[in-house]
Amino acid sequence: MTAKPEQKYPLTPEVFAALEVTKRGCDELLVEADWIQKLAKSQATGIPLRIKLGLDPTAPDIHLGHTVVLNKLRQLQDLGHTVIFLIGDFTSMIGDPSGRNATRPPLTAEEIAVNAQTYYRQASMVLDPAKTEVRYNSEWCDPLGARGMIQLAARYTVAQMLERDDFTKRYRSGVPISVHEFLYPLMQGYDSVALKSDLELGGTDQKFNLLVGRELQREYGQEPQCILTMPLLVGLDGVDKMSKSKGNYIGISEPAGEMFGKLLSISDELMWDYFTLLSFRPMAEIDLMKQEVAAGRNPKDCKVLLAQEIVARFHSQAAAEKALEDFNHRAKGGVPDDIPEVNISGAPIGIANLLKAAGLAPSTSEANRNIEQNGVKIDGITVADKQLKIEAGTFVVQVGKRKFAKVTLS
Repeated sequence: MTAKPEQKYPLTPEVFAALEVTKRGCDELLVEADWIQKLAKSQATGIPLRIKLGLDPTAPDIHLGHTVVLNKLRQLQDLGHTVIFLIGDFTSMIGDPSGRNATRPPLTAEEIAVNAQTYYRQASMVLDPAKTEVRYNSEWCDPLGARGMIQLAARYTVAQMLERDDFTKRYRSGVPISVHEFLYPLMQGYDSVALKSDLELGGTDQKFNLLVGRELQREYGQEPQCILTMPLLVGLDGVDKMSKSKGNYIGISEPAGEMFGKLLSISDELMWDYFTLLSFRPMAEIDLMKQEVAAGRNPKDCKVLLAQEIVARFHSQAAAEKALEDFNHRAKGGVPDDIPEVNISGAPIGIANLLKAAGLAPSTSEANRNIEQNGVKIDGITVADKQLKIEAGTFVVQVGKRKFAKVTLS
């Protein structure tokens, strides 16, 4: 059974405006001509399109890199379309092998439930919860059973699976590929069938899986979804994609001041990618800022606007203004008003151990590195001696530009 050809709908200025919103910052839109017709049909009929984002809750916290696709969902949501936030509670138990050269351990049902709750709560800082359809793919995957799974598997070939780059590399290198790993893209594709998706979003590393959904919809007689891939956000180091394991990330639940400072630390060049992928400002406004910077405007002015927008989104406008005030205060050598107070016993104590105990360094080796880089101050005086012993008392300890604590040592 194949889907009947769709009639053509008029291409209005509103359709092309929606296309521009769709393509902002995207890596690839497949197939653009199909998407234009879907937009035209939606405008002509008044029926919203169904836009799907599937996320396996593999970790409980998300960072700004994860919000790139969420921002795109929100932009499309604001155009009036239906956003489906799909939690892959079933597929998480398989484990997505995308981009990996080894099998990924599956999660337990308990881990998935906890992570999914936290993930959606954080995603709701970007999405409009009242206009978001939340679904779990166990709804249709569990009832499939063994018979249904075999029938689904019959609709895709091994040769098609081996077109995926990571599978091909592993096969040629003699690295084992378990049969259950082939089921992951199949089940993700079947999600699109179950939800009758018009558009599915994902990172560039998800392209193969998104295309499987398109092919399976054809197999089931549905109009194939379009796919939209978004680039992976580069982290604070300006080199690798944002990642907790790389330590180059900005968590959306971080304190406002920490988030603000990290955003101001990105390079002037990287700032424009952040504007495109993270800001909700119109592209015309961003382009104007670029022209002004090229003509001599201080790029820091623009970076401050970006940082305030992001902090306001995940905290509040008041928090964004306070973060800017604190940043300016620190830049003049001042100390923020609301620094944490820490009580430590064991005087006298080595400076590296004090930094670790105060939560200003994750380890004594990291503390020593900060001292070597002249990044540690006590009451405004730079510490140069890694062997320094600190006697009892109360003092302000600073590490780098953003970490402060009022320490009482006894």
